[in-house]
Amino acid sequence: MLDTIQAINRTAAFNRWAGFEVTRAADGEAELRMAWREEDMGQYAGFLHAGLIGAMLDTACGFAAATVAGRVLASHFSVNCLSPAIGRVFVARGRVVKAGRKQVFATAELHGQGEGDSLKLLATGSAILVPVEEAPPATPPRA
Repeated sequence: MLDTIQAINRTAAFNRWAGFEVTRAADGEAELRMAWREEDMGQYAGFLHAGLIGAMLDTACGFAAATVAGRVLASHFSVNCLSPAIGRVFVARGRVVKAGRKQVFATAELHGQGEGDSLKLLATGSAILVPVEEAPPATPPRA
């Protein structure tokens, strides 16, 4: 399962830019890591931008859901920022709460880790994801 989720991660241009690395994927669970880049990841006060916080939580939920439901898209997503996002590395852990045929409920936590420090909880998120069928191949236009 880890190889499959890592391959999916590599296909997403945003994930490659952000440096998301899938470090764990098992039945109903996924973990991502991202290294801090001061030059392009901070907000005005120097903390990790909330957009990246949301992206990590969303992706962790989505990958956790994908381990049990295949290809999914988020239909609802929420984020709770608990403290300023500081760290040299950020770790998002997602897990499926309940998987149904039409909806998958997932939750995630984002942790920050400094130099040699233990993980500190920074944010939580939850998502409702819907399984989607594979997209049909593109057909050439008719002449």
